[in-house]
Amino acid sequence: MYQVLYRKWRPIRFSDVVGQEHITHTLKNELISGRLNHAYLFTGCRGTGKTTCAKILAKAVNCLNMHDGEPCGECENCMAFANGQLYDVVEIDAASNTGVDNIRSIIEEAQMNPSNPKVKFRVYIIDEVHMLSGGAFNALLKTLEEPPSHVIFILATTEVHKLPATILSRCQRFDFHRIPAPQLSERLQYIAQQEGAQLDMDAAGLIAAVSDGAFRDALSILDRCIGEANEISETVVRNVAGLADRSYLYSIGESLRERDCAAALIAVDKLYANSKDMMGLCRELLEYFRNLMMIKTLKSPGDVLTMTNEEYKKLETQAGFISLGEIIYAMDVLAAAADRMSRGGSSRTELEMALVKICSPEMSQDLESVLDRLSALERAMRNGAALAPAEGYSQMSSQPTTPTTVQPGHEENPIVNTRVENNSGPIVTSPPQEVPRVRKTANIEEIMKNCVPMTQWKDVLDVVEKKSKSVATAFAKTRAYVSGDYLLIESETDLPFSMLKTQHQRESMRAAIQEVTGRVYRLGPYRQPEKKEDKPDPLKALVEKLEENGVEVTREEE
Repeated sequence: MYQVLYRKWRPIRFSDVVGQEHITHTLKNELISGRLNHAYLFTGCRGTGKTTCAKILAKAVNCLNMHDGEPCGECENCMAFANGQLYDVVEIDAASNTGVDNIRSIIEEAQMNPSNPKVKFRVYIIDEVHMLSGGAFNALLKTLEEPPSHVIFILATTEVHKLPATILSRCQRFDFHRIPAPQLSERLQYIAQQEGAQLDMDAAGLIAAVSDGAFRDALSILDRCIGEANEISETVVRNVAGLADRSYLYSIGESLRERDCAAALIAVDKLYANSKDMMGLCRELLEYFRNLMMIKTLKSPGDVLTMTNEEYKKLETQAGFISLGEIIYAMDVLAAAADRMSRGGSSRTELEMALVKICSPEMSQDLESVLDRLSALERAMRNGAALAPAEGYSQMSSQPTTPTTVQPGHEENPIVNTRVENNSGPIVTSPPQEVPRVRKTANIEEIMKNCVPMTQWKDVLDVVEKKSKSVATAFAKTRAYVSGDYLLIESETDLPFSMLKTQHQRESMRAAIQEVTGRVYRLGPYRQPEKKEDKPDPLKALVEKLEENGVEVTREEE
């Protein structure tokens, strides 16, 4: 009869356990030194090896030829254990044995010596121990505190927070971690090879991502993939695991970044028509923004992100065009929507509302957002600005209008551009001002001569910081000067100017300046005027030299 992979490849020695070296090393040392505890607590998420390690420990303590803390697997007791005939090792499912009577029967049995004279310890493995009732815990408590010398209890649970503190204090606790994706992928490729199948690296990584660090779940997926094909690719894994192409996530994410609400809602409608679960989609989008946050925050995000190389490259590209603040805001909105969905709200409506909020951050009602908008309103009032009309509509008509733009000048400086996007502009803006076209023959010296320091430059940088801290940091030690329609920036380094060559960052800076001053300026670099040095008169120098050599020189009077 065929044996499924998670049973066939279940570790039988501590050295076979993947990703739990911090636990297996300690248990082997205790076995070697003979410093065994009377009660162990194994806790962690599903499929990480809790029950497996409990069984290896139960076999090792009764092994007749134990070597370096590992059961030999060949002695009489090890063979009996493998065949399920070592009756002094008792495995109990607490989910179906929750009552006081079940625990009392265990306590009574524990008082008796092992039935097999060659067995040293009677071992009780209680799986999902958190399911026991309060009375059952109370009955077990005294035995856990002072058990007979021939008894070892091994408790396993996925929800350790449900255990009473009195139980926790009487056990030696081991926390099982999720298996790291690289280790899990490597192990899966080895098992596939032993089973006569070829598992490529991307497919192994996808299985590791879907299983979420659980070895048993990963083996179950691999088992189904081998039944599908001998050469297992990422496509095979997606078909077997029921995973759709995740390109829709990047498409929706791109729409949200560009504040294209219509495109995001249309994409959701198509997914809904194809029976996509809206709560699942919300969680996927939350995970998508979480991955962006990791890429923006960590120096080596690949160490904590489990995805294919192609997916990572897409995320890395998109992360370069969105600020960390925007990512956190989107995550807050999606988390709140997921919470409302779990409490019975309409999943589709809640998700659509969340997407509209992400595309329109000015709709946020949190205190910080309101204060930001009030500050922007105050600055606009001081500058005599008017409230901006709704995007794409004029103030005098309900018909859509084309956003007004100002044609860029013809300066040689590449950072000069006056176009301001509606989507990335401030909440309160002044009407677009007509800036005269700069002629190629503009007098640069005259512009520099009339420069005066800009007193509001710090306010501009404060506005920039709220949109992008990286840009604000680059401009932290700069100074600004105003000369007519020009705003000239002085910096000791070229970093600010290299950043302004990027259209997105240049427009963000111009929008911040307009929000503070109410004006649209042309941007350019400021250079200190060169000091004119008095050149010596060559004729006067010649005369002085002649006189020094005794030559009489006659000067004519003017």
